Amino acid sequence: MGTKLIVAIDGPSGAGKSTLSKALAKHTGYVNIDTGAMYRSVALLANRQQVDVADEHALQRLCDGMTIEFVRDTEQERVIVNGEDVSQQIRTPEVSLLTSKVAAQPVVRDAMVRLQRQMGEVGGVVLEGRDIGTVVFPNADVKFFLSATAEERGRRRYEELKAKGVEVDLQQTIAEVEQRDAADSAREHAPLKRADDAIDIDSTRMGIDEVLDFMLQEISAREKRES
Repeated sequence: MGTKLIVAIDGPSGAGKSTLSKALAKHTGYVNIDTGAMYRSVALLANRQQVDVADEHALQRLCDGMTIEFVRDTEQERVIVNGEDVSQQIRTPEVSLLTSKVAAQPVVRDAMVRLQRQMGEVGGVVLEGRDIGTVVFPNADVKFFLSATAEERGRRRYEELKAKGVEVDLQQTIAEVEQRDAADSAREHAPLKRADDAIDIDSTRMGIDEVLDFMLQEISAREKRES
């Protein structure tokens, strides 16, 4: 592929953004920048270090002192924070709920957005999150807004956590997804919002492969137009 695009995938928690961004990166040869994992990493460190998420100065110091890397091997993509593989630790329900509070802080958003732009400015990247197409890369070449019902997203998260051996309750997991939606949409700084030029995909009744094929067709069409 000669033309390297910036691909943005936005949408609520549990819509399948992470799975699809990894699959897109694998099929296109692009770099996957998991922005949600970046905020989860901040939340994990804040929790470990007992940082008050309302303390902007403490959060600023935490962000300034951390490194985040994405490493892909043959089986999976790993998240490395300060040299430690935290791929599993950042996916717990506790970290999920704290992430929304951490991500609402402007100092954290600003720090992560700067890093995301540095990673993606040359193109050939797939980024997923909640404000990629509206805030981080408003001029992204292809924008998708991926959604599904809260019930379906909660069920997916429940199955994912169960498969990892985490003790979870289905109704509680659905309720947590709804809480996360409310927090992400209501926050003052960079709330969850669909870009006007985003391509809508409701994955409630679609399989991953079906969504992936649709996305790849859209990206391929844009690459041809740009070449």
